[in-house]
Amino acid sequence: MRTEKGIILRLTKLTETSLIVTWCVDGVGLVKTVAKGARRPKSQYAGKLDLFYVAELSWVDSAKSELGNLRELIVSDYAEELRKSYRNTVVAGYFTSLVEYVMESGDMAEDIFGLLVRALNYLKKQSAEMKGLIHFERELARLLGVWDGVSCPHICIRRAVGGLPKNRESCTDLLL
Repeated sequence: MRTEKGIILRLTKLTETSLIVTWCVDGVGLVKTVAKGARRPKSQYAGKLDLFYVAELSWVDSAKSELGNLRELIVSDYAEELRKSYRNTVVAGYFTSLVEYVMESGDMAEDIFGLLVRALNYLKKQSAEMKGLIHFERELARLLGVWDGVSCPHICIRRAVGGLPKNRESCTDLLL
């Protein structure tokens, strides 16, 4: 069993009672876990699984697939401040989508977790701006080793990974 700190990037329905939880985990990278029974009313995960939550999670890796088994979690940050502003929630959604888009399971790119923590903390304290989005993309491109120092960072990321999340356009429209 492994225990680390992570941020929830995505929740996907697996069965009538279970969810796939995609995490950005400190020191590990992208991790996908199955939260068995998470959709039941009296689940041990009730109120503990939502986007942008920061938690200490314990999971067991699977020998057969990329989906580990989530055993327990302790939420340390419910990200309430993010949900007070539609604009900030949309930008936070883009940040998490982009992190998931550029990482592979178990990919341990240099401190993307730390960058995401800083970005979400920024959005908790002030209204999202275009310069913040560009800064996030530039830092991510730098961490991935794809930024040339001249081009727009989102173009460098797009070239390196073959695209960008679809929600970037709606995010930039909202910020302009």
